[in-house]
Amino acid sequence: MSAHKILVVEDHKDTRELLKYNLTAAGFDVAAAEDGASGLALAEAFKPDIVLLDLMMPGMDGLEVCRQIKGNSSLSRIPVIMLTAKGEEIDKIVGLELGADDYIVKPFSPRELVLRIKAVLRRAGGREPKAPKAWEREGLRIDFEAHQITVDGEEATLTATEFKLLTVLISGSGKVQTRDNLLDTVWDTHFEGYSRTVDTHVRRLRQKLGPYAEWIETVRGVGYRFRS
Repeated sequence: MSAHKILVVEDHKDTRELLKYNLTAAGFDVAAAEDGASGLALAEAFKPDIVLLDLMMPGMDGLEVCRQIKGNSSLSRIPVIMLTAKGEEIDKIVGLELGADDYIVKPFSPRELVLRIKAVLRRAGGREPKAPKAWEREGLRIDFEAHQITVDGEEATLTATEFKLLTVLISGSGKVQTRDNLLDTVWDTHFEGYSRTVDTHVRRLRQKLGPYAEWIETVRGVGYRFRS
């Protein structure tokens, strides 16, 4: 089995070289870029399995790079881990709302980083529990194995997080999913106080479902339910 490919986008040379050294030693195939624009170009060429993205960079910052990755149909399913020296809650919320899969505050140990990378890769590559191979109702069709969704015959592009969120909601059709439960299940960890992140992802998911958006029902004060 070939090594997982990791793209590091980090403007600080010493940090970038340290990340390359530790991740290569851990068995990953690593490419690195020193700024946001170079990182986007390398993402297209290298086709990484995961991106480690520094938040604070001159020019194009990490949030804009993440926004462009998640808005690009050829890159949107690549998981993104944000790296930053800032620990304020608002930065975490913004990163997660843009589609980041995890968020690590510097300084961190190489062992912690490798474990977090493996956890994100495992989530991105694994099949969702209880999900059928395919699901279809009226003009909405979802191929869970191929990670494809079509709305009235037109393919919609979902990020990996949006697809997992939809999978969890459909797998529990008719049951109310609390925001805390969705954070634990979809993001595989509990971000205390980050219920707004769930709401943002649900809103974007509804937009992509078009005329079937109303099938994701809001249960006021609790969470969401996929209409059975």
